[in-house]
Amino acid sequence: MAQLSRGSAAVAVIRLCNPPVNALSATTLQALEREVNHANMDPTVKAVVICGANGKFSAGADIKGFSNVNRKGMPSLESVVSLIEKSDKPMVAAIESMAFGGGLEVALGCHYRIADTKAKVGLPEVLIGLIPGAGGTQRLPRLIGVPAALDIITTGKYVPAPEALRLGILDKVVEENTIEAAISFAEKVSGQPLGPRRLCLKEAPRLHNMEAILEEAFMKVKKQARGCLSPEMCFQAVKASVYLPFEEGICKERELFLKLFVSDQAKALQYAFFAQRTAEKWVLPNGASSKNAVPQPVRKAAVIGLGTMGHGIVISLVRAKIPVVAIEQDKKHLEMSRRAIIGSLEREASRMQQNGLKLDVYLPDLIHFTLDFEVLKDVDLVIEAVFENMALKKEIFSRLSAVCKPGAFLATNTSCLDIDEISAVTSCPHQVIGIHFFAPAHIMKLLEIIYGRQTSPTAIATAMNLGKAMGKIGVVVKNTFGFVGNRMLAAYNEQTYFLLEEGSTPGEIDNVLEEFGFKMGPFKVSDLAGLDVGWRSREGQGLTGANHPLGTPACQRDGKRYSPLPDILYEKGRYGQKNGKGWYQYDKPGGKVAKSDPWLHAFLSDYRSTHNIRTRIITHDEILERCLYSLANEGFRLLSEGIVSCPEAIDTIYINGYGWPRHRGGPMFYASEVGLSRVLTKLQEYAEANPDIPRLQPSAFLQKLVALGSPPLKEWSTLLGSQHSKL
Repeated sequence: MAQLSRGSAAVAVIRLCNPPVNALSATTLQALEREVNHANMDPTVKAVVICGANGKFSAGADIKGFSNVNRKGMPSLESVVSLIEKSDKPMVAAIESMAFGGGLEVALGCHYRIADTKAKVGLPEVLIGLIPGAGGTQRLPRLIGVPAALDIITTGKYVPAPEALRLGILDKVVEENTIEAAISFAEKVSGQPLGPRRLCLKEAPRLHNMEAILEEAFMKVKKQARGCLSPEMCFQAVKASVYLPFEEGICKERELFLKLFVSDQAKALQYAFFAQRTAEKWVLPNGASSKNAVPQPVRKAAVIGLGTMGHGIVISLVRAKIPVVAIEQDKKHLEMSRRAIIGSLEREASRMQQNGLKLDVYLPDLIHFTLDFEVLKDVDLVIEAVFENMALKKEIFSRLSAVCKPGAFLATNTSCLDIDEISAVTSCPHQVIGIHFFAPAHIMKLLEIIYGRQTSPTAIATAMNLGKAMGKIGVVVKNTFGFVGNRMLAAYNEQTYFLLEEGSTPGEIDNVLEEFGFKMGPFKVSDLAGLDVGWRSREGQGLTGANHPLGTPACQRDGKRYSPLPDILYEKGRYGQKNGKGWYQYDKPGGKVAKSDPWLHAFLSDYRSTHNIRTRIITHDEILERCLYSLANEGFRLLSEGIVSCPEAIDTIYINGYGWPRHRGGPMFYASEVGLSRVLTKLQEYAEANPDIPRLQPSAFLQKLVALGSPPLKEWSTLLGSQHSKL
């Protein structure tokens, strides 16, 4: 609801009150409309301050209540914003903490906006498949210009208060006592003409080359959207602010909003939003859960191994204001790492200062670079980030067990190795946990939090809490080779290699998957990461070199076909972008532009001939189905084995760690939308046509779901119990 009170003799204060983030529900809007009308009619009120209760302005509309906001008898958000804007009394928004989505639209309806220095503003509707629907696409361009408004609206990014002040979104930023400052400000502007402050009366600034600017902006938005409709619709709405009168622009915004509101993409994006919240909750087989496990504070951490991954982990920790001990193997590597990490932090600090942000601590001061393990005696948590070698990791954990204090948590950043084998060399296996960062670790949001047989609930809760402090998205999974993400990725990549063998090309496969919405196809990703990375992982499993015998008609292992193509390419000196040749060729080592390679096509032709593989035309649909259905099929297996607790967790992992297009909802959501019976039928067809290819055979859990009539995704977890009993 909204509450009216007096801030001074002449200033009324309206507080939005709908904990925890003052979401603009139908009831809250109705109350806000009522209190604005009361203030407008009260002759003793000369100005109004609109603020939020409990130190927060508003996080915007309640997604779950979208369908109720405009029900009969209830005001629309846009009508309330318009009511505020047309008031004859100065309306001042006092923004504490946040003004997102509809919250910012309410503030834009106000004639003045004041915020505290730590507040952020933004219009993130694009991230849930919508556009701002209460005039945000029409008012913001009129306030700050089209280019800046497009940047904010089409990306959904949050703008810190100092930058918002510089852009002109805010009129004033204060250190503290925001509401009191707004009341004082409202008293000063009382009686001043409001016409120039009403954004509905302004025109969006027109630059002399506006058409060219809009064309360039549209191409940029379209490229970044990769098939997602909401950024393009945001662009169209903002464009309307340039060429249409305000009221017509509002109608255009509404038209576009309603079109997106009923779209499949909005459904997928909103699913992804709630899936992430579901994935943050975890329950162990013994009943321990996120509800009853208490995290321990991490006041000081350590990172061992300062290569690319360790570098990013250190930066992530110090951004969270956690002091870090950073350890390398020798002075040369330590000094190289010191320069790289401090250089990164100083460049970041410079960018922040350019945007008007103040730094309350010099982040490099939080890092202690050393070669000495003895300084780890007082740390609360260690993250080992050396390369993927089991013997080396076990050696390090054995040392950590001897050096660290009894309560310290020992974490390994591994992408696939056995947590239980690592913890077995320590005296505290209950304190050992896997924390799988994704490269680059200071940018990528996902963390797979892996628990072993003896990992304590406290260790899990502490790792999840640490991830949250670093701004990461943690998902708890059970120990198994490759965990969730990489085990599914193996099934996906496996199909791409078989499709190559059967007649496709890297370019064809990548194009199909990029058209689906992936930023990069699997072969471009492989070249970017380096073919040596996968080769080393397979070498550790004993699956390279002499262990991939070239039989005919195709390579076999344990009675099943497998493809040695990536290993053969690596062994022929093709490492990817780093040396200018991999699945594609590049102009130079380190080059970014992938070009079709005649050598590779000749090699594939010879390979097929050698192994008596008949080349055939492979359709767009087969590429998509074999890759994506195999991916989801492995997800069903992981669910049935209890490696992950719910399909939402799998989708959260794939969206945030593996480039799955968010507007497709995740591989499990996609399978449910395509139809489980279709996925099952197509997998059966491909398995029958390729009986020697592993992992095309449908999962027993998928078959069970289809037999039960393909229940909705939210019910799958409840059906896992009987499945587990059969394992």
